[in-house]
Order: sequence, then structure tokens, then C-alpha cells
Amino acid sequence: MTEIATASAAELAGLERLAPALVEETGKTGWSEVGAELISGGKSNLTFLLSSPAGELVLRRPPTGELLPSAHDMLREARVQSALAASPVPVPRIVKADAGELIGIRCYVMERIPGHIIREALPAGYAGTADERQRLGFAFIDTLAALHSVDPDQVGLAGYGRPVGYAERQVRRWTRQWESSRTHDVPEVDELADRLSGHVPAQQATSIVHGDYRIDNCVFDLDDPGKVNAVLDWELSTLGDPLTDLGYALMFWRHPGEPPISSLTPTVTDQPGFPTRSQLLERYAHATGLTLDDLDFHIALAHFKFAVIAQGVANRSREGAMGGQDFGNLDHEILALARAGLDLI
Repeated sequence: MTEIATASAAELAGLERLAPALVEETGKTGWSEVGAELISGGKSNLTFLLSSPAGELVLRRPPTGELLPSAHDMLREARVQSALAASPVPVPRIVKADAGELIGIRCYVMERIPGHIIREALPAGYAGTADERQRLGFAFIDTLAALHSVDPDQVGLAGYGRPVGYAERQVRRWTRQWESSRTHDVPEVDELADRLSGHVPAQQATSIVHGDYRIDNCVFDLDDPGKVNAVLDWELSTLGDPLTDLGYALMFWRHPGEPPISSLTPTVTDQPGFPTRSQLLERYAHATGLTLDDLDFHIALAHFKFAVIAQGVANRSREGAMGGQDFGNLDHEILALARAGLDLI
């Protein structure tokens, strides 16, 4: 195991320098006694629960080790969350964002939002009825529709991205990321990139795009499964084609009998009672007014994108850059993702 992998949570969170900064920022001396605990589940960046006599906050920072170009930009996350604070999209309040002077790398601290983050299993006694599961699914898709209905100019995000030609640039970007991170040839991934490049549909709308919208990036209310308290993990957010978000979200939404798309993203929606993908699409289209004729392209793009993400996760895990988390060999999953994408385009 590498020295990086054995670094303590306190070291990775930079508590020696972070603690006095939090005291100054909040005016609460209790933050001088802060402790840090790595929150498992993060596959890209590192997330820490900060606990002190003054309360709890959350720290987000990139993984250790060498980073791919344009990846893990914590200040983008902080910017978009700050911009959306007054919008219908629920986000945690940013307490402090730092460009690297504080703990030696870009990071931010945000409030901790109470609620359930749902990964491989529903919490005991939560969303146990078909009605509650349907409301959970509808809250999930309604929150995405709400995000895509926000005017970027009205919330101060004009210039946050280059929306024209977004999907085409996404194909190029993730192709470059694949070339930077792959450890061996996977012809199916290369073929999927080629097909996507040759079949980019016209963009019918521009919106704020989350970039990684999944059920486990939402915080659901402790008492009401039909309410999303916060949307997390805005690292890949920008301005672009909203259907890329929709295609990505639908890729992870599994029906009963369907396996998870990846071991990195366990599912609960394969249990009875959750809305079907068709129901989610109907609700989204009604809320946004968008037509979904080209959605297969965007779902195929999602498969390509997540195959590349999985390769990056595997690399960082192997190099000990994920705070000791080990995600194993993902080669077979990357191949399966590429093949599933090829079936769509």
C-alpha cells in the first residue's frame, strides 16, 4: 500500500490549517476541535464529514496523486452551488471555497444537509410502499427538470460553459480522457467513440447541466421520500444540452430483473414499485417541453462517458489516491458499458 493510501483523514482534510479557517469563517470557536471522517461512496473526489462541538460540515477535495486536465475542479462545484442557492434546485450552502492556499489544493466546505443518500439499499423502513417509491422517482426526475428550467443568466452563470456544440465537445473530451487514462486497448470503446462522433444530433435547448445526475447524488428527505433536500457532486456541471443529463440519469435507472450498470453504482430502482423509465421520460417531457427523439444517442454517450470514468476510478484506486478505497479491477465492466452503448447507436 502506498504512502498516499495510508494518509489519515485528518492529513487529507488538512485539519491543522482548516480548523482555524473555519473558526474565522463561522465565528464559532468549537471548530478548533474539528475531526474528519472520509465518507465512502465518492468515486472521483474525496468527501469528508467534519465534526466538532460547533456542529457538522462537509469538505470536498480532489483525490491525491496526478490529476487529469480539467478534472476535479472544486471551485466550479462551489460556484454553481452558490448560484443555485436561490433557485428551485436544492443545494447545500457553501461555507468556504479555497483556490489552494488553505490545504494546498482547491477545496470547499459546505453545510451538511440531513437526509438519506441512497446507494445499494433503501434505509430500513424507508420508501417501503409502491406509492412512496413512485414519489421518490418522480421527485428525482422533477428535480432534474427544475434544474434544466433555470435560466443560467438569471442566476449569474452566464459564461459558465460553451453550450453551442456541447454534445460534440463531450465526445471529444471523453475521448481525450480515455486516451489519457486507458491501460490497454479496448476496441469497443474506440468504436463507440467513433460512432458517437459521427451521429451527434442537433441541440434543441441549452440549460445548466449537472453532468453526473444519479439517485445517489441526491439527498432525500428523512421523512418524505417524495422530497429531494439537496443535489450533490457538481464537478462536471456546465452549460449544455439537457438531454445529456437525462440520458445519463436513465442509464442508471434499472427495472426489476436488470443488473446494475456497474458495481460502482449499485441500484435500488430494480425493486418493485419504482416508476419505469418510460414514466420518468413522460414526466420530464411534460415539465420541460423537450422532445426526446434523439435520446438513444445521449444514453449511448452516457455509456461511453461512464466507461471512461470507471477507468479513471480504477486507476486512482490502484495508485492509492482514493483515501484507501479499493474498487478492484473494472476491465470487464468498461467492456460491458461500451458494448451496451454500441447497441444503442
